[in-house]
Amino acid sequence: MPTSSDPVPSQPLVNAPHPRSSADDLTTTAAAETLQALAETFRRDGYVVLRGFAPESVCAALEQATREQLAAAVAPVEYEAELGYPGAPSSRDAAGGATIRRLRQAFDRGEAFRQWAQAPALAAVVGALLGERPRLTLAHHNCVMTKHPAYGSQTGWHRDTRYWSFERPELVTVWLALGNEDERNGGLRVIPGSHAVELQPGQLDAAEFLVEDHPASRPLLEASQSLSLQRADVLFFDSRLFHSAGQNRGTAVKLSVAFAYLGASNRPVPGSRSAASPVIDLPLNCADRPAS
Repeated sequence: MPTSSDPVPSQPLVNAPHPRSSADDLTTTAAAETLQALAETFRRDGYVVLRGFAPESVCAALEQATREQLAAAVAPVEYEAELGYPGAPSSRDAAGGATIRRLRQAFDRGEAFRQWAQAPALAAVVGALLGERPRLTLAHHNCVMTKHPAYGSQTGWHRDTRYWSFERPELVTVWLALGNEDERNGGLRVIPGSHAVELQPGQLDAAEFLVEDHPASRPLLEASQSLSLQRADVLFFDSRLFHSAGQNRGTAVKLSVAFAYLGASNRPVPGSRSAASPVIDLPLNCADRPAS
């Protein structure tokens, strides 16, 4: 388990700038070594960040669609007041009660979202991280996360898989930053290696948030790191990785697109929420070749 003094892991394309053409190169056979390096970092730390991975044209199209639909509150949406997290309005009738937390069902919100969610370069990376052909689940995430100044809430330490029901918990969350994200505006914090940690009884509360004052939680929290993302950066993380986010102390709305993926051999549990929405096979490139 890394400590707070450990250096941030660095691999090719991970946590460092890279030419935008590299995203396209990841769909070729020549990218095998790069994908293998990403997979090794991912298995160890539970996440990788690819800087500038999304083309600017993609970011612009997604941002335009998001801002138009956010302004019109195009359903389905989730309001901050519905969850009641720290910093959220107390009710829909309170000040800030109309603040939207996320735009749901992003895949159905336009071609820009569908193309990004199924992009060959994205599929190549996710396939390498999962070790098999990836599939997109529309049951979870499939949204644009927004964090507004003043009324954007704080999210405690949690794993995305807390309400998910699959035969195996190995899924990948893909998070695209449409603007800069850091501690000031509620950027993500992660605990490297926490995807592989076995928890003790009582270490999660009833809503499956990490109980921070539990004795076994202290070394986890001491290892936490804040992520600083810029527009077009993409965070790929194991859906079991503990992560959290603070409130937006800035002046602009923070926008991030999130989708979740599972391997072709994995399946949602019949009758569960995870099985209630379609699962989509991603395009075949090098994504269908397992990482050795």
